[in-house]
Amino acid sequence: MSVSDNLNKVKQHVPSQVTLVAISKTHPVDQIMEAYNAGQRVFGENKVQEMVSKQEAMPKDIQWHLVGHLQSNKIKYIAPFVTLIHSVDSLKLLVAINKEAVKANRVIDCLLQVYIAEEETKFGLSVEELTELLESEEYKQLTHVRVCGVMGMATFTDNEDQIRKEFKSLKTIFTNLKNSYFPNTDSFRHISMGMSGDYAIAIEEGSTMIRVGSSIFGHRAYNSN
Repeated sequence: MSVSDNLNKVKQHVPSQVTLVAISKTHPVDQIMEAYNAGQRVFGENKVQEMVSKQEAMPKDIQWHLVGHLQSNKIKYIAPFVTLIHSVDSLKLLVAINKEAVKANRVIDCLLQVYIAEEETKFGLSVEELTELLESEEYKQLTHVRVCGVMGMATFTDNEDQIRKEFKSLKTIFTNLKNSYFPNTDSFRHISMGMSGDYAIAIEEGSTMIRVGSSIFGHRAYNSN
């Protein structure tokens, strides 16, 4: 099946209130343009350099989401255009994003990445670290970042019960944060969870944003660099 066929097949299972982020990392511009021409406007990349080159080459009405681990020294390259950063896993990174957002004269939307998996390889904040971050004076002084919700990755497993449990925990964390810190903030509304293998479960458990790559573009050809 073509990229556009795959995209339309996925869209059939995505409710209108859920944002589909097409994860285009490692895929060439011509493939991404096929999704664009089929109506997709939200794309996710995990490497800054790759996102920048694609943003320069592609139509300017695309919303670019950074979904991978972000290094502070790379923020300046995406600060002028990035729509949403999913992977904020420390106050230090949020402060660095704010600094570059000031220079770019814009407010950058961010999600706090929460550690919900039973794996050692995933980045993310614990519940205690989330609380510490949101209650810190340094966070309260930030003027050019807007925390819009949370992001999490479930354990890579075939055990659907475990995946569901981890997604439930992220929804609970989101609800608690909303009630405690963002009760009157309409922009705090996103739960980014669910990928190609588990997005159906994620939607059932309250995801507002799914990150789907291989189900749209096929399996990636990873390069060695």
